[in-house]
Amino acid sequence: AEVRSLDANETIVALASGTGMAAVAVIRISGPQTSVVLENLTISLPVPREASLRRIGEFDRGLVLWFPAPASFTGEDMAELQVHGGRAVVKAIVDAVLAIPGTRLAKPGEFARRAFENGKLDLTEVEGLADLVSAETELQRRQALAQSEGGLRRLYEGWRAELLRAQSMMEAALDFSDEADVAEDAIAKAGDAVVPLLRDVVDHLADQTGERLRDGFRVVIAGPPNAGKSSILNALAKRDVAIVSEEAGTTRDVIEVHLDVGGMPVIIADTAGLREGGGAVESEGMRRAVSRAESADLVLWIVDSANVEPPPLPDFGAVPVLTVFNKSDLRPKPSHVAGLSMSARTGEGLGGLVAALGSQANEGLPQQASSPITRSRHRIELVSVRDALKRFVNRDLDAELRAEELRVAAHHLGRLTGRIDVEEVLGAIFSEFCIGK
Repeated sequence: AEVRSLDANETIVALASGTGMAAVAVIRISGPQTSVVLENLTISLPVPREASLRRIGEFDRGLVLWFPAPASFTGEDMAELQVHGGRAVVKAIVDAVLAIPGTRLAKPGEFARRAFENGKLDLTEVEGLADLVSAETELQRRQALAQSEGGLRRLYEGWRAELLRAQSMMEAALDFSDEADVAEDAIAKAGDAVVPLLRDVVDHLADQTGERLRDGFRVVIAGPPNAGKSSILNALAKRDVAIVSEEAGTTRDVIEVHLDVGGMPVIIADTAGLREGGGAVESEGMRRAVSRAESADLVLWIVDSANVEPPPLPDFGAVPVLTVFNKSDLRPKPSHVAGLSMSARTGEGLGGLVAALGSQANEGLPQQASSPITRSRHRIELVSVRDALKRFVNRDLDAELRAEELRVAAHHLGRLTGRIDVEEVLGAIFSEFCIGK
C-alpha cells in the first residue's frame, strides 16, 4: 500500500546546510509551488539541472538549480539555492519563500520521506542515506554508500521475486488439487525454490559484520585498581578523558571514548577497578564494570607488570580477552604469561595495542563489497522470514498452510523495503535526518 504524507500537496523549504555563519548556505525547496517560488525570487526559471548565477530577490546573488519532476531527489518539482551563509541572508530568503501561499518549513527528514513516497528510494536506501550522513569512518562510509545505492534493496527484491515464484506454484497446486500429479509437481517445484532461499536467509542472519561496523566495535578496559586502566584510555584517546590517581577506586562509573582504528569505529570504555571490598559506590561501579564487560566485543584485561603474580582473570563469559601488562617501563611482563606489554606513561607498546585492537575489530569484516544487515529492524523482519520458510519446508503441513507461510515470508520481506504499509516505522526512520534532508 502506498504511504503518503498528509501535507504532500504543500511545498516545503529548509536550510540543508549547517546553521550558523558559513561561506555558502544551501536552501532546498520541493513541491508543486517550487516553480512559483523561483519565478518570484529570480524572475524566470533557469535551465533544468544547470547552475545559474542569479540575483535572488533583493537579498543576495547566488547559484540557482531547478529540477522539474520527476527527475529530482524527491520526485517532485525541486530547487536548490546556493547563497552566502550569513544568518540574515538565509532568514530573508526563507521568509520570502514562506510568504508564498502553499509553502511551509520542512519537517525532519521530509525531503527523504517524499523521495520514498514517490518511489525514488526504498526504506533500506533511506536508512543507508541516514548512515552516510552520520558516517564517521571510511569503512562506515563505504557500507552506507553501498546501502544507499541499493545494495540491500537488490538482495531483498531478488529474494522477494523467488518467493513470488514459489507462491505462484503453490497457488497452482491449490487450484489443481483435484489433479494429484499436477499439484505434487507444483509443490515440489516450490520447495526447490524455497530451500536455497532459506539457506541464503540463514547465512545472511549469521553475518553480524554490518551491525558491528555501523554501531562500533565495543571494547571494555577492565582490571584491578591502579593497574593503569585510565592512563591507557587517555593514551589511546590522545587526551585526558579519565581522572588518573594512585588512590584505589578513583574510577566509579563507565567512561567511553570513540576512536577510528583503521576505518573501523571502536568504542572503548574504562571501568572501575575490580577488587574485594570497597564502599557501596565503588561496589556499584564494579558491578557496572562486569556487566559492561560481559556485553562487549573484546575485554582488555589490564594488569600491573610489576606484580610478581598477576591477579586471576575473571570470568567474562564468551567475550574474548586480551591481556595487557602495563608499566613495562618499571618491570617487563612475566615471560611465562601471554599478553601484550606496554607503558601508558612512556607510550612504549602503544602502537602494538592499537594494531591488536584494529585486528580484532576488523576480524570477519568482508574483504569485498557486500550487503550485510545493518539494523535491528532488518534482523527482526528477516528472523520472521526465516521462521516462516522453515515452517514451509515442514512437509507435514497441509498445502494451504504451507502456502500461507510463503505469504507471511513475503509480507516481512515487503516490510524491509517498504513495499507494504509500514507506517509505524516511518516516523522513527525519517526522524534521524536533519531538517533539510
